[in-house]
Amino acid sequence: MATSTTPMEDAIRDKLTSALNPSTLNIANDSAAHAHHQAMRGSVSTETHFRLVVVSDEFKAKPQPARHRMVYKILADELAMEGGVHALQLQTRTAEEQGKVDRNMKPASEETAEAGKGE
Repeated sequence: MATSTTPMEDAIRDKLTSALNPSTLNIANDSAAHAHHQAMRGSVSTETHFRLVVVSDEFKAKPQPARHRMVYKILADELAMEGGVHALQLQTRTAEEQGKVDRNMKPASEETAEAGKGE
C-alpha cells in the first residue's frame, strides 16, 4: 500500500468529513507559498498552511467564531503537533448561506442573458 504524500491534508479531510458531514469541503494547501518564511525554516512538515471552505448544516444558528472553534476542536491534534498545521484560513457556511453566495457570484454573461429574456 502506498503512503500518502499529503497525510495532513488527508487527516483534515477525514476528520472534518466525519464530524461535520459537509456538503462542500474544499482544502487548499498553501504550504509551498510559505515555506520560505522564517517560522517555517527547519519545520518537519511540508503541510502547514491551509485554506478551507466548509459548508455544513452543523453550523446552523452558530456565529462565525463558534463555527471556527468547532473546526479548531476537530483539528486540535493537527494544530498541536510538532510540524503540524501552522495556519488555517476558514470560510464556514451553511448550505443556505452558500446558496446565497453562489447566486451573488453569477457571471455577468448569465445576468445579461437573463435580463434579455424579459424583453
